[in-house]
Amino acid sequence: MLNTLGIDTSNYTTSAAVYNNGKIAQRKMLLPVKKGELGLRQSDAVFHHVQQLPLVLEELLKEKIEYKAVGVSNRPRNIEGSYMPCFTVGMGTAKAISLSLGIPMYTFSHQAGHIAAALYSADKPELINSTFIAFHVSGGTTEAVLVTPDKDNVFNTEIIAQSLDLKGGQAVDRVGTMLNLPFPCGMELEKLALKANTNFKIKPTLKGTDCCLSGVENKCRDMLKKGYAKEEIAMYCLQSILAALDGMTKELIKKYGNIPLLFAGGVMSNSIIRNELTSKYGAYFAKPQFSSDNAAGIAVLTAVKGGII
Repeated sequence: MLNTLGIDTSNYTTSAAVYNNGKIAQRKMLLPVKKGELGLRQSDAVFHHVQQLPLVLEELLKEKIEYKAVGVSNRPRNIEGSYMPCFTVGMGTAKAISLSLGIPMYTFSHQAGHIAAALYSADKPELINSTFIAFHVSGGTTEAVLVTPDKDNVFNTEIIAQSLDLKGGQAVDRVGTMLNLPFPCGMELEKLALKANTNFKIKPTLKGTDCCLSGVENKCRDMLKKGYAKEEIAMYCLQSILAALDGMTKELIKKYGNIPLLFAGGVMSNSIIRNELTSKYGAYFAKPQFSSDNAAGIAVLTAVKGGII
């Protein structure tokens, strides 16, 4: 059996996945964040990954099967200077597995894993060998990258649009925390928004292909002070992010033409955003379970890099 193992220790999720003949099995655990807090210090994230990764792997690897390669995320993005300590936990574990089993270890960026997971989930693996635009929208990233094939790294990414201030996931979590929702707030904020009866006409703040999102948090705080319903505030937040992504997409299409569009990252599991952009542009999205941080894409990339697929 040509199995590959993928490991990802991101800022908020410990995850591992096995790829076997086109199918993925994955397990993940969120890092614990105290109520009312907006995240974790890296030292705390590292500690929790050290505690949780053995549990995730134990649950996933109960069946004794042979592995051909192990892959791991070692940095947020595939650019010079991109680094977060939490990824060292996955790196150390993957290296130990590689040495103990005598199998190769491959490293990829966390962002590349998100893109590959979205391609797998959208049933578009052939795009790995194509040129396309991928949006990665999460708590640490809101950017679009031009993805091109690369024989050494499977594919290469070049940033072509981004948020110049607040990231999409930060906006969601800050507004959600403002509304006393548990962190991370994406799922509960969406539930609230879907109860709203108001649609907002929002003009995004754009600078070329880039966007600015800091005004979203300020506006939502002002709405809360003025007594707006929580459901309306949640909807305003999500429709503001949608308006920014829509505006960025329009500008990118002008510049790069109608090449395939892929949306990945935790914020892209939101049905309000996903349904609108799919309808308008025919964009591809990961299924919700492959949108949030996960090791599935790392397992897929490992299979590609190892010549299995």
